[in-house]
Amino acid sequence: GSKIASGSSDNTARVWDATTGSILATLEGYTDLVRSVSLSPDGSRIATCADDGNTIRVWDTGASTVLVTLEGHTGLVRSVAFSPDGSKIASGSSDKTVMVWDVAKAIANT
Repeated sequence: GSKIASGSSDNTARVWDATTGSILATLEGYTDLVRSVSLSPDGSRIATCADDGNTIRVWDTGASTVLVTLEGHTGLVRSVAFSPDGSKIASGSSDKTVMVWDVAKAIANT
């Protein structure tokens, strides 16, 4: 794709233009380092998790807003990944579980 996502110890995630290297979006609101990020295959969404909680945030990359916060883990979420078709997110946690989330269903229920 033409976008790259990154998480940082400055408590933000960023979406970058892969061609120019310019920042397209800075996603703020965390109080600790952003541990893992995953960009949806179409580049419209980014999933993030940080060391400040047990949740996953799904963001609209164009508007830089949170579409939904996914809750269910009892330990810190350590990794997130979109499925190849972008319909699901898998998350791994220090609670020793992996969860699979239906993105459209989660957003519709907010």
